[in-house]
Amino acid sequence: MKEMESPAEGSAHPYRSECERCFGLCCVALSYTKSADFAFTKEAGTPCSHLRPDSRCRIHADLRVSGFRGCVGYECFGAGQQVSEITYAGKDWRAHPELAAEMFRVFPIMQQLYEMLAYLWEAEQREETLPIRDGLRHARETTEALTRLSAEALALLDVPSHRAIVKEQLLQASALVRAAAAPQERSSGSRSAAASRRGSDLIGARLAGADLRGAELRGALLIAADLRGADLRGTDVLGADFRDANLCGADLADCLYLTQAQVNAAVGDAATKLPAWLNRPEHWQS
Repeated sequence: MKEMESPAEGSAHPYRSECERCFGLCCVALSYTKSADFAFTKEAGTPCSHLRPDSRCRIHADLRVSGFRGCVGYECFGAGQQVSEITYAGKDWRAHPELAAEMFRVFPIMQQLYEMLAYLWEAEQREETLPIRDGLRHARETTEALTRLSAEALALLDVPSHRAIVKEQLLQASALVRAAAAPQERSSGSRSAAASRRGSDLIGARLAGADLRGAELRGALLIAADLRGADLRGTDVLGADFRDANLCGADLADCLYLTQAQVNAAVGDAATKLPAWLNRPEHWQS
């Protein structure tokens, strides 16, 4: 069980991928179709042609320019190393081909559990969630226990039912954080407008300098949106699509449920403020 501690500047999120400890599972188990995010189509269970024998990517430093922006925007939250080192005790799918099919089925399930863990951990860190801290901790510990199940048990796990329980906890945390962040001068009508952005189509939206404090952008499509200088403090961005969104000068340091994958998919600069545990992508402007 991972010990909880307050995040500090430059600190690492406890639920994040460490590719050097994984068998390259995301490069084998998952499928993708040729598109703006992937240069070619790959079937699930088929190793990517760029995967090296040591499970590292041959073009990792050039994924974006090589047509693999989808890889840059992917995050397993630590599921890869859990499956590789714990679930299968270091047995590589190459050396143990009889385990490959099962391992590739288990990995996406583990990824979902670890994504939930990442969100629960972040919700626990917030001072605003103190009233529901016990519930958040229980949900995280229960999820942690599921990640330690055998491969056979994981393959049969009812993930949607568990996700529904976690979702309720995350929504409660979101309401508390957003309520504390929303400007007091907003009228009730304005607050409703902010909340209604959940799942909205904001592709290419002009939101430069927008005051989005306490808004709910959960699941919103923000592809290529102009968010330069926008204030997203206390904003719920769980599942929001930030591909090619312009975050230059935006304040996301205190937003909720922002992931490294979302940041990697966006465009930003040195003035973009991020949570302490997220890295500034190399492709961002200096």
